[in-house]
Amino acid sequence: MKVTIIGRQMNVWDDMKVIIENKLQKFNKYFDNECSATATLSCKHNQKCLEITIVASGTIFRSEVEDETFRNALDRAVYLIERQIRKNKTRLERRLKSGAFEGVMLDTGEDFEEETEFTIRRKSFSIKPMSAEEAIMQMNLLGHEFFVFKDDGTDEICVVYKRHDNTYGLIEGKAE
Repeated sequence: MKVTIIGRQMNVWDDMKVIIENKLQKFNKYFDNECSATATLSCKHNQKCLEITIVASGTIFRSEVEDETFRNALDRAVYLIERQIRKNKTRLERRLKSGAFEGVMLDTGEDFEEETEFTIRRKSFSIKPMSAEEAIMQMNLLGHEFFVFKDDGTDEICVVYKRHDNTYGLIEGKAE
């Protein structure tokens, strides 16, 4: 696994880099050598923030944790990714390394049921052309976390969403 460690507006100490790389190496048993991991460290509001993103076989695993120390945040972030893997074990076996779950004990003392089916609630609505600002206003009026709309300038399907830091994000669709 290729590990990249990034410090946002800070320098990451060498011993912290070693700790992060060692913790992330435990995921090698699930993924082949083609996977990559990125750990991003930053400080927000006197809290240490650690974001881990692992890309393996076209599947993205991500966790973002804030804690008092980077070590605590690292432990929680790794746990969250392990939990994602356990929760979707059956579906992931087809995508991950062959035999990724053979002989691997996924029990962490927590009573956990694997999610074997997704319950999907379907909803349909007409998509109207509008600007991103109009879509954000509509999203806020509805009290939703995201809103799908057709960009009035490009005619592409887009999504606006509210981020954890109370800013907004825009995902733009590109027709192929």
